[in-house]
Amino acid sequence: METWEVSVPDDRTEQRTCLICGDRATGLHYGIISCEGCKGFFKRSICNKRVYRCSRDKNCVMSRKQRNRCQYCRLLKCLQMGMNRKAIREDGMPGGRNKSIGPVQISEEEIERIMSGQEFEEEANHWSNHGDSDHSSPGNRASESNQPSPGSTLSSSRSVELNGFMTFRDQYMGVSVPPHYQYIPHLFSYSGHSPLLPPQARSLDPQSYSLIHQLMSAEDLEPLGTPMLIEDGYAVTQAELFALLCRLADELLFRQIAWIKKLPFFCELSIKDYTCLLSSTWQELILLSSLTVYSKQIFGELADVTAKYSPSDEELHRFSDEGMEVIERLIYLYHKFHQLKVSNEEYACMKAINFLNQDIRGLTSASQLEQLNKRYWYICQDFTEYKYTHQPNRFPDLMMCLPEIRYIAGKMVNVPLEQLPLLFKVVLHSCKTSVVKE
Repeated sequence: METWEVSVPDDRTEQRTCLICGDRATGLHYGIISCEGCKGFFKRSICNKRVYRCSRDKNCVMSRKQRNRCQYCRLLKCLQMGMNRKAIREDGMPGGRNKSIGPVQISEEEIERIMSGQEFEEEANHWSNHGDSDHSSPGNRASESNQPSPGSTLSSSRSVELNGFMTFRDQYMGVSVPPHYQYIPHLFSYSGHSPLLPPQARSLDPQSYSLIHQLMSAEDLEPLGTPMLIEDGYAVTQAELFALLCRLADELLFRQIAWIKKLPFFCELSIKDYTCLLSSTWQELILLSSLTVYSKQIFGELADVTAKYSPSDEELHRFSDEGMEVIERLIYLYHKFHQLKVSNEEYACMKAINFLNQDIRGLTSASQLEQLNKRYWYICQDFTEYKYTHQPNRFPDLMMCLPEIRYIAGKMVNVPLEQLPLLFKVVLHSCKTSVVKE
C-alpha cells in the first residue's frame, strides 16, 4: 500500500505565505498575514490616497512575480482579504496605529468607494467639518469620538493598568450608548504593556461575564453522536468514508441551527437575516468547532477511521492543487489552535464574531449586526486579557485565525467531493502523528 504523507508544519521553521501574493510572509501587517512588499504597497496606497485603474477585467492574478502588473487588483485584494487601513499610522511613520487591531470585513460598497477615491474625498470633507476628532471602531477603528484614541492613552496606559480595570471602566460609565449595547470595553493598547513590569491582575467586567455565560449556555458541548468506531481489520471504502463525513457534517450543521435559536440576541434579528448568515457561514462554523471543542473526536476517532481507508493510485494522482493548499492550511491552523489551547469561552466568542458578519449580501440589519459584532469582539478581548494575563498577544492571535478559517472554507467549496475522503485522511493523519511525537 502506498503511503501518502504531508510534512507537518513546524512553527519555528515554517514559512507562512502572504495572503495577497503568495510570497514569504514576514508577520501580521495591518490585520492579516502578508509580506513586506504588500505591506508597503498597502500603506503607500492608503497614505497617498492613490486611485488606480485596471486595464483588464479587475480580476488580475496576484502572485509574487505578477503583483506589480496591476496596482488596482493588488489593492483590491488587500481590502478583500481584510487589510485594515485604520491600522496605518496617520503620520506615515513605521509601526501600526494599534497593535490589537485585527482584520476587517468591509462591504463591497465601501471597497468600491475606496477604489474610486470617493472614500478619501468624504474623509477630507469630514475632517474639515469636524476637526481632529477620531471616529473609529474595532472593525475599521480603535476608539470612539467621545473616548481617547490609543495614541492619547498610550502615555497613561501604565497608570491606568496599575489602578486596575474597574477604575478605567468607571471613568466611562457616564458615556451614552444605544440601549441595546450598554457595554463599555476597556481600550488597553497591546503596545502599552511594559516588558519590565509583570502584567497586573484585574477583574473581568461584569457584563463580559454575563454575556459569555449566555453564549456558553447556547453551546452544545456534548460529544458528537455520530458513530465513528470501526472494527479492527475492516477496510473502509471511499464511499463509506464519504458517507460518514456527510453524517458528521449533518450533525454539526444541526447543532449550529440549534445554537442560533439559543443565542442571547436571537430576538434582535429577523429570521431572514439568520437564514442569510447561516447559509454564508455554516462551513466556517463547522470548521471552527471541529478544530476546537470537537477536536478530540475529529482528530481521534475520525482519524482512526480514515486510517483504515486506502486511496487508489488514481485518487492520489488526480488530487488537485486546490486540495493540497487546503491540506497545508488546515494542518497549519490545527497546530495554531493546538498551541493556543482555545478555551470554550474563547471559542464561543470567536464563533459569534465570525457568525455576525455584517458584509454578507441580503442582510436587512447590517448596522445592528455591526454593533453586535463589536460587542463580542470587545468581550473576547476583555476575557483573554483577564484570563491570560501573561499572553498579551493572545487576543490578536485568536482573531488572526478567523480570516484563515474563512479562506479555507471558501477554498474547500472548490475541492471535488470525491477528493474529500483523501483530504481528510491526509490532514488527520498528519496532525495526529505530530501530536503523538510531541
